[in-house]
Amino acid sequence: MIKIAAFTASLALAISGTAALAAPDSYVLLEPTAQLRAPPDASHGGGFQAAQESCQTCHSPDYVAMQPPRKGQAFWNSEVTKMVKVYHAPIEEAQAKAIAAYLDAAY
Repeated sequence: MIKIAAFTASLALAISGTAALAAPDSYVLLEPTAQLRAPPDASHGGGFQAAQESCQTCHSPDYVAMQPPRKGQAFWNSEVTKMVKVYHAPIEEAQAKAIAAYLDAAY
């Protein structure tokens, strides 16, 4: 009985000591190097600006660049709508339309 009690006490001490030594995870993020493509013309400048302000708060421009090229307006409308409705991106409807139009023109 004494051996079991001593083992239990040493096990509890080892577990609590290990927890005390564990440091919280921390990560060093690299500086972003990717950038959204410039709009092909001035008519998409508002969507470009809205995309820079809204989209990059959640993900890298690499996410946009990884999408299949020249998918069309319907694809980008769907993607932006998904970001708003599924992921709750705080984007107004007019901004969403401008972002989708810019993405269609630039990607």
